[in-house]
Amino acid sequence: MTTRILTAIVFVAVMLAGLYGGLYPFVGLFVLITALCLWEFIGMTLVAQNPSNIRHYKIAGTIMGILPVLITGIYKLGIPADPFLFLKKATILSIPLVFLIFVRELFAKTKEPFTNLAHLFLGIFYIGLPMSMVVLVGIEGDTYLPNTIFGILLLTWANDSGAYIIGSKIGKTPLFPRISPNKTWEGSIGGAVTTIAAGFLLSLVFSEQSMVNWLVIAGLTAVFGSIGDLIESMLKRSKGVKDSGSFLPGHGGFLDRFDAFIFVAPFVTAFLLYIRG
Repeated sequence: MTTRILTAIVFVAVMLAGLYGGLYPFVGLFVLITALCLWEFIGMTLVAQNPSNIRHYKIAGTIMGILPVLITGIYKLGIPADPFLFLKKATILSIPLVFLIFVRELFAKTKEPFTNLAHLFLGIFYIGLPMSMVVLVGIEGDTYLPNTIFGILLLTWANDSGAYIIGSKIGKTPLFPRISPNKTWEGSIGGAVTTIAAGFLLSLVFSEQSMVNWLVIAGLTAVFGSIGDLIESMLKRSKGVKDSGSFLPGHGGFLDRFDAFIFVAPFVTAFLLYIRG
């Protein structure tokens, strides 16, 4: 229990420092989170096929997966003299880098080379791109919106906590027994109600978004956060593992903590970018 509490304290402290330390710590925080999630994802998906050189695949997959976050972060920070030219060149130059993975697999002598490639590329779409959207929505022009990102994180955790507490108390009807036998409809509904209530409270505290926006974000989080959690449960069940990793003693891995947030990010980003016009 002590380890779990200490881990939680350090985790929250690092998250708050990254979110409220300014633009550079914010981008650095999500590059780090993305890298750790990718490291665990590649480890889960490829360890069976490549037990001897799994570290090489983890490194390659992590580098590939963080490219969208790095490119978006540098672009939004306005470091290059011509941001649009940088974005164009960075995108063009990253494509040959990605295709070098095919060359590496040509000489790797593995039994299922295209299965390996598929998992490496999946990491970009499943983790890298959603995390780049977090950076995209967190910086609007010259304005940094830490409360918006923090609010989305809080809503994601409220949904998860509400579902767990209500489900453990009154949950009886299985939600998706094939994937996660312990999740119930009662818990899912409880999580949704908790998230909507949290969205209302956030609207009273954080003025970066209107009350309507916070409630819409809360609704999206309740739906897609639960789906994201099930998606990662499906992944872990298919690989026969309990936790995605052990980076967070007493709490499992980073992907376990951010699975719902990763799935929420594209939908919340689409909504916020749409209303920005």
